[in-house]
Amino acid sequence: MYNIPKIFEQFPDLLALETTRHGGLSQKPYASLNLGFNSGDDLELVTQNRKLLYGRLGIREKRVIYSNQIHKDHILVATRCGAYDGYDALITQNKNAYLNITVADCTPILIYDPVEKVVAAIHAGWKGTVAQLVAKTIQRMERTFKTKAKNCFAYVGTCIDERSFEVDIDVAQEFTYPFKRYDAHKKKFFVDLKGANKAQLLNSGVPENQIEVSPYSTVLHNHDFFSYRKEKGKTGRMIALIGMKK
Repeated sequence: MYNIPKIFEQFPDLLALETTRHGGLSQKPYASLNLGFNSGDDLELVTQNRKLLYGRLGIREKRVIYSNQIHKDHILVATRCGAYDGYDALITQNKNAYLNITVADCTPILIYDPVEKVVAAIHAGWKGTVAQLVAKTIQRMERTFKTKAKNCFAYVGTCIDERSFEVDIDVAQEFTYPFKRYDAHKKKFFVDLKGANKAQLLNSGVPENQIEVSPYSTVLHNHDFFSYRKEKGKTGRMIALIGMKK
């Protein structure tokens, strides 16, 4: 049903994870743990899937913070739980509040500052990556909560892999090397979202030994994860979740 990043296992007061596609009620092509309300699936099944997840985690649904994501660089510092609209990065210092972002190829990034007790969850597709959303989120944590990047621990989660993220020149030109490569045979560019987002963490001052990168791909490991691209838009959504326990 979900994987827990090893980087966060050292913090007993933290709950952080990313879900797989297993353990839910949805039917094909959303089988089975589809957690995305805007995926085209039966909303009642999505609601039940979320209840299954939260029940397994032992958290109450009313303690969740999530937003309708719009592939921009808008950041929310959340002081109350519930649903929002228009944010691709969420930050909170509230205990017993759990940030949720949904993904199905885009990169989920989870950040924890154990000194100031702040968490962040970021949804970075190629547009959010180009907009430096990870770097901007750390800057907001610094301004709002006095976070120091050197104290942060981060997870760059499961997304489309560099071998599968084929793009045209209009997207490729937004990225610098080494986060893109040109395949002369296919006459296409390929982009490395994990590498580009990890670089933002490093450039912001997060130590490399405090960053974990998922070894999985939504495309190459499609039996375990939803992929919008591989499944041609007809698929479910995973959740990346982070929050401090009460």
